[in-house]
Amino acid sequence: MANKKAFITGLTGQDGSYLAELLLEKGYEVHGLIRRSSSFNTGRVDHIYQDPHISGARFFLHYGDLSDSSNLNRLLRKIQPDEIYHLGAQSHVRVSFDMPEYTADVTGVGTVRLLDAILESGVSTKFYQASSSEMFGKVHETPQKETTAFYPRSPYGCAKVYSYWITVNYREAYNLFACNGILFNHESPRRGETFVTRKITRAVARIVAKKQKELYLGNLDAKRDWGYAKDYVKAMWMMLQNNKPDDFVIATGETHSVREFADLAFKSVGLNYQEHVKIDPKYFRPTEVDLLVGDATRAKKELNWAPTVTFAQLVHMMMEADLKLEGLDPQKVMR
Repeated sequence: MANKKAFITGLTGQDGSYLAELLLEKGYEVHGLIRRSSSFNTGRVDHIYQDPHISGARFFLHYGDLSDSSNLNRLLRKIQPDEIYHLGAQSHVRVSFDMPEYTADVTGVGTVRLLDAILESGVSTKFYQASSSEMFGKVHETPQKETTAFYPRSPYGCAKVYSYWITVNYREAYNLFACNGILFNHESPRRGETFVTRKITRAVARIVAKKQKELYLGNLDAKRDWGYAKDYVKAMWMMLQNNKPDDFVIATGETHSVREFADLAFKSVGLNYQEHVKIDPKYFRPTEVDLLVGDATRAKKELNWAPTVTFAQLVHMMMEADLKLEGLDPQKVMR
């Protein structure tokens, strides 16, 4: 195991940072793709460099972009990874309506660029594609499983459907070990602040700290299957250790509304969400996904995977972290 190399796109995101930690713990040499920026965007992985057992030895960052196929090809030839985890994307659903072409290029076509780089470089590797529950969109059945038909309701969802099927196509056409992980919503204290769950917990902490008074949200009745990101990246690794490549739904099997999430977050600090939450139409999507809940039976049976964190524990964990971020003591504030 100590000699394995992994290449991660989207390394600086929530999932990429947790996955890097997991793989390093397992003895991997980890290489990550990051976009060049005039400001540092490596906050979620900076702590890895501070570990004397890892820094400069088994963790490497490479500048690149999913829109640059020649760069991807060169990197694969140079790194020769045993496993590739493709997490990089324009991953914000609401933003995808404002940037549909960019989302299609990076989230959709970026996947085929990477798959083609595998073929062109001749590297012998296993490939993980980060597919999404947003592909189910206007759901045909509940709960959603691997055989449920896709009906995406956003440019992001459409791009992910393309990425899903091109991964299946390359697996079948070129005998690649390529897997789709159809991950339902998964959160953590590292979740980006523009995503609704983190937007809620950050706002609650700031309200407690008296730095803001109100929180503006969109559709409070949208229901999602929320799990813990650290559990979900373990499932990614498990897929690539499986005997054969396949596609798996990763979910908790429970669904909760945005309203429930907000209610629990505000209650955890003794507040009533109705006194602080305001509805802003600009946060509504042109086409909404009303209900998502996954059936992870196949993953539980074939991978021996199961979620370890409940919905209430997840909200508590995120609230705790954001209160600390505001310089507050969770033990003194939380109920």
